[in-house]
Amino acid sequence: MDEDSANRREGKMDTGEANAGVPDPSCTPAPPVAGGMTLEQIIDVTGEFSHLNDLVMIHIEKAGGFTGAEEYLRTVEPILDLLEVEIRIRFSAGMTQQQMKLVVQDWIDQEIRACTVGTGIHEP
Repeated sequence: MDEDSANRREGKMDTGEANAGVPDPSCTPAPPVAGGMTLEQIIDVTGEFSHLNDLVMIHIEKAGGFTGAEEYLRTVEPILDLLEVEIRIRFSAGMTQQQMKLVVQDWIDQEIRACTVGTGIHEP
């Protein structure tokens, strides 16, 4: 068996010396989300930080605007607590990052809709 055949059999791609032996990421399944991740890690992995920030900013706007760090934390902490509860309820072992992203994204979207209905605040 030649080297190329051996590499193909082992799942290695011929992408040049710098990437020798590295499988093409588009061909590999997404790794599951590990249990025991922190909320911060989940937000980072799902790429939902900006979306979550939109929700926080809507809450701050409804509360009269930014008035300081203490008030900001009083606004943010309950939001993060509720998101964490939602994740704990909907998480199941073996979830992919995309599935977790949808859990987080759906919850944020629902919260944004609930906060903006009839307020004159426009959804981001």
